[in-house]
Amino acid sequence: MSAKRPRLDQLEMRGNFIQRHIGPDNQQTREMLAELGLNTLEDIIEQIIPANILNTEPLKLTETISERAVIKYLRSMRERNKVLTSMIGMGYYDTIMPAVIKRNVLENPAWYTAYTPYQAEISQGRLEALLNFQQMIIDLTGMEIANASLLDEATAAAEAMTMSRRLSKSASDTVLVDSDCHPQTIAVIKTRAGSLGYRVVVADPFTGLQEHDFFALILQYPGSGGEIRDLGETIAIAHRKAALVTVAADLLSLVLLKPPAAFDADIVVGSAQRFGVPMGYGGPHAAFFATRDEFKRSMPGRIIGVSKDSHGQMALRMALQTREQHIRRDKATSNICTSQVLLAVIAGFYAVYHGAEGLRLIAGRVHRYAQILAAGIARSGHEVSSRCYFDTLVVKAPNRAKRIAAQAEEAGINVRIIDAGTIGISLDETTTRNDLRSLWQVFASPIADLPSINALDAAIEECIPESLLRNDAILQHPVFSRYHSETEMMRYMRKLARRDIALDRAMIPLGSCTMKLNAATEMQSISYYEFNAMHPFVPLYQAQGYQQLFAELEDMLCDLTGFDAFSLQPNAGSQGEYTGLLVIRKYHEVNGQGQRDVCLIPASAHGTNPASAALAGLKVVVVACDEQGNISIDDLRAKSGQYQDTLAALMITYPSTHGVYEQAFREICDIVHAHGGQVYMDGANFNALVGISRPGSIGADVAHLNLHKTFCIPHGGGGPGVGPIGVRSHLAPFLPDHPVVEGVNPAKGEHGTVGTVSAAPWGSASILTISWAYIAMMGAAGLKRATLTAIMNANYIARRLAPHYPILYTDPNGWVAHECIIDCHQFKKTSNITVEDIAKRLIDYGFHAPTVSFPVADTLMIEPTESENKPEIDRFCEALIAIRREIREIEDGIADAGNNVLHNAPHSHRLLLDEWTLPYSRQKAFFPDSHQHDDKYWPPVGRIDNVYGDRNVVCSCPSDWLEPLQTGRT
Repeated sequence: MSAKRPRLDQLEMRGNFIQRHIGPDNQQTREMLAELGLNTLEDIIEQIIPANILNTEPLKLTETISERAVIKYLRSMRERNKVLTSMIGMGYYDTIMPAVIKRNVLENPAWYTAYTPYQAEISQGRLEALLNFQQMIIDLTGMEIANASLLDEATAAAEAMTMSRRLSKSASDTVLVDSDCHPQTIAVIKTRAGSLGYRVVVADPFTGLQEHDFFALILQYPGSGGEIRDLGETIAIAHRKAALVTVAADLLSLVLLKPPAAFDADIVVGSAQRFGVPMGYGGPHAAFFATRDEFKRSMPGRIIGVSKDSHGQMALRMALQTREQHIRRDKATSNICTSQVLLAVIAGFYAVYHGAEGLRLIAGRVHRYAQILAAGIARSGHEVSSRCYFDTLVVKAPNRAKRIAAQAEEAGINVRIIDAGTIGISLDETTTRNDLRSLWQVFASPIADLPSINALDAAIEECIPESLLRNDAILQHPVFSRYHSETEMMRYMRKLARRDIALDRAMIPLGSCTMKLNAATEMQSISYYEFNAMHPFVPLYQAQGYQQLFAELEDMLCDLTGFDAFSLQPNAGSQGEYTGLLVIRKYHEVNGQGQRDVCLIPASAHGTNPASAALAGLKVVVVACDEQGNISIDDLRAKSGQYQDTLAALMITYPSTHGVYEQAFREICDIVHAHGGQVYMDGANFNALVGISRPGSIGADVAHLNLHKTFCIPHGGGGPGVGPIGVRSHLAPFLPDHPVVEGVNPAKGEHGTVGTVSAAPWGSASILTISWAYIAMMGAAGLKRATLTAIMNANYIARRLAPHYPILYTDPNGWVAHECIIDCHQFKKTSNITVEDIAKRLIDYGFHAPTVSFPVADTLMIEPTESENKPEIDRFCEALIAIRREIREIEDGIADAGNNVLHNAPHSHRLLLDEWTLPYSRQKAFFPDSHQHDDKYWPPVGRIDNVYGDRNVVCSCPSDWLEPLQTGRT
């Protein structure tokens, strides 16, 4: 009798990716379940997950697609995009990412799988890359300090507006916006101003400025139409009115133009997109934000600063972290959580690779081509109204703009239709001589001879007056001159990458952050030309591949969440929170309940929740939590009753921020609905619900999802992120729209939408392919298994660590959800060991620490995800257990109470260079277990002095990276 042969569906390996994504194999899963007293993964549902939140309807995602099939499908999808030469401009330009950066950063997991550099000792590589970015922005804008990126130019301008309100002494409530700002920037400013009660006036700031009172003035330089104006007198008038002035600047133009600081600007914002970052149909791109040094404590976003380590050597860290919304909550200066680190790193490396001279050549060529193009168009009889410009021309074509644009499209070029009689043309570093000839052919009569490029080049004169040209040196720091050969650049990027711990090296067990596998197949499409070379404002018929992607991804997300509609526009989780709350406010206003402005937020909530509520113009009322970390039902009832006439919403994270499935979720939603409010669910922990529960079916009205967590878009060292929101049908008409592209919200009704929340119509469109691929390859069965495996892994860790560390929050039966919190506060009393000491000692074991002191002080929040297998989880548990033994040695008097492995951690290689004087062995310091023998991670610096860094704030590149920091340096 022959052995049973496998069926064809088993041989086709359609679900093969599931076992690639999920860490534990079948044997490891059985062992871990046995440790938990369970027989199957399905037992987790009965034991841990409340029965009343379970999804009983089958998902539509029944098929799983193989990796090869996904690649083939995405190839056919991308081929539906018709990519032409883009000359639309408006803040988006084609660019050339150097291949050495593409291969070694964009496509390198050492860079894209890293986490936000909260543990600075193991983030020195990306911190240096970000400091390079800050130095680049400081040099080009002329300002004194810059942050390490924001989300996009439009939201950066909105952040500048709110910062101006905090700092301005003007009594006015008006923001004056340059009518020549990009339309998407104006739209986002209007949305943000509306929720905060500011008045927006859009006008020409170069005429009649004296007639207005305002606390903020926002200018575009050069203007959206390309014109370069002298900003000096306009800014002086604004300052006399006690207003702060923000200049939205084009970064490449600043290589040649007088910097905004020379006009006495207060804030400079913009996009670093054209420094090597593809347009990607709108994102992700790194925005920049620069200002005066005196404003640094009010600046939104993260700032990288220089400090020193325990050896007196220079070390980098995130400076002034107490500014962040995690700490300040509803008093925060911004709700920004993620930035765009990966894209800022790429832009910074672009400047490092090209250097000052290379950038001058690029900018000079773009400008020269623009002048030659203008001269040739003028010869054809068309009026070029631009007089002083860098790369953008405005051409008059009375009643012929659409016809000329159509002819240009036939020639393979997209131009901007400004109105029926006006065309805009923007050039970039990819522009060629053939592009000029093609455009001349469009504007010329059929029988006309085209002009000679060389002849025009010899004849034209500079259109920018000397007074507006840059006369100072840029990028003089040695980092911008050392790495111009590809060999040196490759080695520099590798040097920085190996200074960090990313997912390519070890597990990153961060609670609330979900550092799971970012599979290579999922990432592959971000390098596809047809996805990354598309301008976000092309006609929709040219972007059918993208439209297909959006439609299919939205259907997938609706299926998984139970919501009726999604908006993909929010380009970060914080943006999703803000947008969801705006939608709720709009719903109440349309229903005659505009007085509803109270937002209930549990005491345990992540800091972005109250910050987003304040930004949306809501009043935050805190709801107490009980001793188990659950929302207090009694307090919720009391607060809901107290504010029943003004209650707008409750924000709730589910599973809870404490990592537990609250049993009363449905009851909580019912209480809020009974008092006229809406339920906003923070979807940061949705990875513990996928495939087993649908928030939209169990009481939530709106939720944002972190695609950079649950759906595998990588964190990139702190960004990009994507935070789309799902809503029930009654909220769908109010989802965001866009001023340039129609059809962004197909459900838009007569009452309008909340407006525009991000610069691009569909946010960070190019990375949505990652989440689509993940969902397609996992299918319904794979996604459910991933959720259950993540829960199993977290409970396995809790079970292993419980004899050594108290587990802070569990459900009534002792279970956690997808993460667990271990309590470390008692060690302060018993051994003078802090949770920070434990976090730093983990570095010696080769691990990134879990989340430190959130959501509870002196704790570690651990989330293993489903992607980590049992050996790696055991290695992590063994490290924490070994550290507990080291603490006990201090408690028992065996180890010195002040001079021990925990207080001195991490142990950098510099300790090997001096005479060994520590009261423990080198082996104990550097090789605490056998895992370090084969692949030791050497932290590049010792413990960083945070206090020194905040007292001596240095946020630009030091003159010599190797110079020891001198005490007292400022």
